[in-house]
Amino acid sequence: MKNIRNFCIIAHIDHGKSTLADRLLEVTKTITARQMMNQVLDDMDLEREKGITIKSHAIQMKYKQDGEDYILNLIDTPGHVDFSYEVSRAIASCEGALLLVDASQGIQAQTISNLYLAIDNNLEIIPVVNKIDMEGAMVEETMDQIVDLVGCKREDIMLASGKTGKGVDEILRAIIARIPAPNGKEEAPLQALIFDSVFNSFRGIIAYFRVFNGEIKKGDKIKFFNTGQDYIAEEVGVLLLEKSPREIIKTGDVGYVITGIKESKEIKVGDTITLSARPTDEVIKGFEEVKPMVFAGIYPIDTDDYEDMRDALDRLKLNDASLTYEPESSVALGFGFRCGFLGMLHLEIIQERLDREFNMNVITTVPNVSFFAYTTRGEKLMINNPTDFPDPTMIDHVEEPWIKATTICKPEYIGAIINLCIYKRGIFKGQTYLTPSRVELAFELPLTEIVFDFYDKLKSITRGYASFDYHPLDFRESDLVKLDIKLNGENVDALSALIHRVRAEEFGRKICVKLKELLPRQQFVIAIQAAIGQKIVARETISALRKDVTAKCYGGDISRKRKLLEKQKEGKKRMKQVGNVEIPQSAFLAVLKIDD
Repeated sequence: MKNIRNFCIIAHIDHGKSTLADRLLEVTKTITARQMMNQVLDDMDLEREKGITIKSHAIQMKYKQDGEDYILNLIDTPGHVDFSYEVSRAIASCEGALLLVDASQGIQAQTISNLYLAIDNNLEIIPVVNKIDMEGAMVEETMDQIVDLVGCKREDIMLASGKTGKGVDEILRAIIARIPAPNGKEEAPLQALIFDSVFNSFRGIIAYFRVFNGEIKKGDKIKFFNTGQDYIAEEVGVLLLEKSPREIIKTGDVGYVITGIKESKEIKVGDTITLSARPTDEVIKGFEEVKPMVFAGIYPIDTDDYEDMRDALDRLKLNDASLTYEPESSVALGFGFRCGFLGMLHLEIIQERLDREFNMNVITTVPNVSFFAYTTRGEKLMINNPTDFPDPTMIDHVEEPWIKATTICKPEYIGAIINLCIYKRGIFKGQTYLTPSRVELAFELPLTEIVFDFYDKLKSITRGYASFDYHPLDFRESDLVKLDIKLNGENVDALSALIHRVRAEEFGRKICVKLKELLPRQQFVIAIQAAIGQKIVARETISALRKDVTAKCYGGDISRKRKLLEKQKEGKKRMKQVGNVEIPQSAFLAVLKIDD
């Protein structure tokens, strides 16, 4: 056990985690030259296309130093704030972390967030300045920032280039010298933490775990604490690039177990595995329950696919524990699910994965966040869906969630960022100069305001330089109203939104204009309206497709033409009463991208 090291790589998005992981695998000869490719641990097409890590990936490396063999268990983590739950799970399974900072960009918001997460878990931090081979690398300045942030000595900071492989040997030596070995007891009852799971259509659910105490053998009868169920460990092994079976996994090691479980509810990420014959008394304190930030309804385009969609979400939840969902129904869209996400990128990725991995075409409703509504009778209602919003006459007041946001940028963008935050109903809390050319700004903002496009706008006004991170704060009283969208007087509940009264009229007008562009014309007039309660705040009209019924009347009395036009008018009126307006999926997606 003294020769085992468990560590993860943490950093802001796009600071070179996956590239450095590639070099570590190359130097330790864990993968052959033939298997080598960029982002080798990112096994989703989506990760390669977007150039980001979505899932944490665990892999075991063997390394020989000074005549001794070492086992290094690496977990490569995502950098985007929407996947911070993946990072927290990786950190709970390790004793050390490589803190990566891009030499050309310096310390950014998510770097600080992930660092504090690692410090809270008592991890040994090894700071690494990456991308030192780039032309714009500010190595000395970045090292100064790290010394100020971490409080380490300059000589403790490693310099590396994930692209060229420079400094990788020194990093491996530092991992062995500075990260402590696991300190469990091999003779104690088995205690293993499940930090991830995947579904295999032939083998069932495969759980990835880290052994804290005891050992697990092939054929052992094991028990999951959360469900209390007993299973046989049909196969145990370690995580190389492919899964590699072993007879036994000992204390301090990371591995996988296959028990033939097919039902996703029988296994829970964060659960503790123990032996049925000799169970442990205490559960491993893993990681806290995930708190969704953004809610949206996801509905199959064909209602017959409802059960298939439930299975698809079950499988996705195994692989992404931060996804939450519950069944719901909509008048316009039929049966579907109310899903909780950690952010808009998370929503986009889940939607894309449903399409690619499960061939599910879905409609997504307008995303919103959870509110608390207090009624005049003194009841407290949690509102996840605009359709649950009580009648305005019954409401005493509404509370919305607020977040604490930090952004790091260059001084010349301070004014633009403060303007954006004030426009989004934010409260400016102060600024701290990290260096003469980098400022940290702190705000308190309503979560509703950052759900849609805050991050995109922040990037565009700072030319991509600003980084952004946020944490939940509390719930505060707010003047929120339900904005309904009506087509010919009928509510389209999938487009309803809960929004601040000040914004409602402007937002309603934008949706109406957008729908006018996107809805196909019919044989009858379509009225698109935005309403707050009974009050119409915006309206657009799509004129009817008209046939020239008077074409055959050339010459003659005007009353003949008028008679034909009146007859057509009556027909249009009848059509409007029975006609349905089909809303294309592009209309639902366009509402998510309405520009301020």
